[in-house]
Amino acid sequence: MTTMPPHPEHPEHPGTSAPPARRTILSALTATVALLAAGQLPPAVSRAVAAETGATGWTVQTMEAFADTLIPGERRSSGDRAIAGAVTGPGAVQAGVIQTLTSPELPLAPLLPEIAALLNARALAYATLHLILLPPTLPSFVGLPFRHRTTLLGTLFDPGEPDRAIWQVLSLLTGLAFDSAAHLDTRQALDAHHPGLDWLDFPPPGADGLWRFPHYSYGKALATTHPATTPSGSPA
Repeated sequence: MTTMPPHPEHPEHPGTSAPPARRTILSALTATVALLAAGQLPPAVSRAVAAETGATGWTVQTMEAFADTLIPGERRSSGDRAIAGAVTGPGAVQAGVIQTLTSPELPLAPLLPEIAALLNARALAYATLHLILLPPTLPSFVGLPFRHRTTLLGTLFDPGEPDRAIWQVLSLLTGLAFDSAAHLDTRQALDAHHPGLDWLDFPPPGADGLWRFPHYSYGKALATTHPATTPSGSPA
């Protein structure tokens, strides 16, 4: 069997897309990591942001398939192809990974089409090597069966992989979308029953809207409080 040729009507397909500028992508990812480290993830954004930033069509499907491979969920409908339906329950897509990736306060969204093209190019090469017939109406990565998506992503994280940093940061963002509702205020996310927080049984805040943890995680104090610690718990 052979893979199907690129479809001319979809410029995001690796067969018709210009090669991604790796340095530009890595610069944007570095800036994204800096924002994450500073705790500056933005408030909620709607799915319409994807259209405003150019992350449409095949790009969205490809990034959804990437996220679903890392944190799988159940299909949204019988015709859903981006989500493979490998498990029951919510996954990264239901938890808002596209909203996180297309956040207007992160520099990543305009580059998502190029990142998707890079992933689809790798998927096309993988399919060719393994004689997998890809549907011509889907992005190459979306067209891969789930077990092949998983195998391919595993190779992208190899230490010698030149684009490893790209996939590492995207994986971090995928995890944040599910584990912490990164694109939402935490209280709003809980009120809206964010699927990731609900799945993890994330605790609600106290009556004053603040989170406190009166019990030690390990059942005992692991260290004494430094005498210079401020009332808020911060170091002096």
